[in-house]
Amino acid sequence: MHDNPMNIPPVSIATAKAALLAQYADPVLRRRATMLWGPRGVGKSSVVRQVAAQHGVPLVDLRLTTIEPVDLRGAIYADSVQAKTVWFPPEFLPTADQPTGILFLDELTAADQRLQISAYSLILDRRVGHYRLPDGWMVVAAGNASFHGAVSHDMGTALADRMFHFNVQTTIEAFLSHALSQGFAPEVMAYLKVRPDKLDDTQAQLAADHLVGASPRGWEDISNVLKSGLAEEARRVYVQGRIGAANAAEFFGVLRELQSGADVLRLLATEPGPETAALLPSSLDGLYGLVYGLLAACTDAPRMARALQIIEQLPDTRGPAPLPIREAQTLAMELLLQRALEQGLETAVLDSPSYQRYAAQRAAHA
Repeated sequence: MHDNPMNIPPVSIATAKAALLAQYADPVLRRRATMLWGPRGVGKSSVVRQVAAQHGVPLVDLRLTTIEPVDLRGAIYADSVQAKTVWFPPEFLPTADQPTGILFLDELTAADQRLQISAYSLILDRRVGHYRLPDGWMVVAAGNASFHGAVSHDMGTALADRMFHFNVQTTIEAFLSHALSQGFAPEVMAYLKVRPDKLDDTQAQLAADHLVGASPRGWEDISNVLKSGLAEEARRVYVQGRIGAANAAEFFGVLRELQSGADVLRLLATEPGPETAALLPSSLDGLYGLVYGLLAACTDAPRMARALQIIEQLPDTRGPAPLPIREAQTLAMELLLQRALEQGLETAVLDSPSYQRYAAQRAAHA
């Protein structure tokens, strides 16, 4: 297999979203269909919903693996007046009284090949049978390639030549940004920050012929399990059943270290100085556990200001091995400012002496 059989560079889901937003805004580009390729759980479906929501237009979401060919083409009807058979289009396709919107053909490459013929008509000619898609609608399709480890039928070059193609790949930065905005469990974010290779282990899963493995969608479920309040034994069963036994064993090993490391709420209640230094983590997992734990705990201005003091004191950390303190400080300061802007707490950050000293040091080394 070639390293890049699709012959297009990978892009993040954020880049794909920005491109789709721009494409829809251009009436000419909007008439050309776009195909989102990518592994499971990368966010292809959700990003299309977000684009429709941001433009304030309707979205018709068709999961092609759940419908029959006749569902898309419509039903044939004998018209006695015309003495002809005619096609009645399905009710879910947009009509002339809906002049703009997005038609999303999800799981295109996994659909029955008879159904793909009708879907291809919508993509190629913007019509199927006697039905014609209104001019203001954009068609977006999504699916997996065979090397993504999913059921997939090959796409011919004639069809591929009628579409824009985005090779959407998982990046840890994009995932952590999404996880932070959605309030994922801080343990999940800390774990994946240190072990980004565990975000999506599809290739290892395929090589080992395992059915269950880790994916971005799977880690969202793990976050929900951790936040659910389930007993320890039940949590372990659910985590194993979502990301596989080996991944779960490693995750729970790190989770124990995170939970026995820095006590975020206790740290927030201490005074700056020796008392804080005594509670700072001494391991890499604990360090990033502290960063994401503070982010989750900063729900008001006093906690935000105190978190900045704690981050400023990170160089007081003493561990058995050198830790990336400066990198962790930079990450934490930037994420705390981002969180403050989202919550309307930016004054608590900008007025903080700790943040001001950090900003001055950054400017001096720029």
